[in-house]
Amino acid sequence: MLCRAIHILKPIGLLFPNHLSVPAMPEELSIPETRLPVTIITGFLGSGKTTLLNQILKNYHDVKVAVLVNEFGSINIDSQLLISIDEDMIELSNGCICCTMNGNLVDAVYSILERRDRIDYLIVETTGLADPLPIALTFLSTELRDFTRLDSILTLVDAATFTPDHYESAIALQQICYGDIIILNKMDLVSEDQANELEDFIRDVKEKARVLRTQQGYLPLSLILDVNLSQNSFYQGIQSAPESLEQSRQLRSIEGFTAVAFESDRPFSVKKFQEFLDYQLPENVFRAKGILWFSESPARHIFQLSGKRFHLEDSDWDGKPRNEMVLIGRKLDALFLTQTLNNCLTR
Repeated sequence: MLCRAIHILKPIGLLFPNHLSVPAMPEELSIPETRLPVTIITGFLGSGKTTLLNQILKNYHDVKVAVLVNEFGSINIDSQLLISIDEDMIELSNGCICCTMNGNLVDAVYSILERRDRIDYLIVETTGLADPLPIALTFLSTELRDFTRLDSILTLVDAATFTPDHYESAIALQQICYGDIIILNKMDLVSEDQANELEDFIRDVKEKARVLRTQQGYLPLSLILDVNLSQNSFYQGIQSAPESLEQSRQLRSIEGFTAVAFESDRPFSVKKFQEFLDYQLPENVFRAKGILWFSESPARHIFQLSGKRFHLEDSDWDGKPRNEMVLIGRKLDALFLTQTLNNCLTR
């Protein structure tokens, strides 16, 4: 763990009567840091935050990590690692735990702190439309600062879809502005020239950020955790967490981000749903995810879409088959999306 240094003044030229000089005192003493280190993972819709979390939970066995998420649904827990699950917490055999926030970050953090002797690190995942500032201020300007230490804000960027003109979002830019580490993800989908152009833009927005390149969230733990890169002095004088959170909500409203939910007890036609994705999906849908049921398949399909790219992962149904999907974007036409998806259903 990192240590906190306390500086002590050293006496200069002080002599005792017998001309014995005072022994030199150490210039600094190392006191073990006992506060729980915290990393905030942020990034715009579909940037790969959950993929990175899955890599951490599955592969990093030497560090016992607690992860705070908004919902369990997208976290892919290896059944061989699973020990127990209750309403708010999943416990894994490698020592990691996964908890939901249920709208109250402070209470969720305290539930983690109750397990402090079994947890080495805390990671908080924001939503894709979240400004990380209110979350950072929660750790820096409330009583949590006595028990936790903000290590860094880590921002993921989808290298294949992110351009300032495409998103036109102050929230997306703020995620970069407050990032101590910027991860350019999905590098396998872009050329070297595209990657360099994006990195130049990132460095114009956040000159001193550490920029890393990766794909599928594969990164050495030492590059992203316990790096002590948080610029705490930068946050001094900024408004409180509640005020900052309210400003973020107003900004989302101004920018027109909305979510459209779709549910059905009838299956989709594979052909019709493919046509929807290829020809009818509006450009202003940035992200979609859900559980899909196709009449041509007995499997349960986990659906993830970012921009125009999507993938399906098969699994077994643990209940009655049905379709559940959410689409997220700017100024979405809910009626058009609902009617178009209804037209993809079998009769």
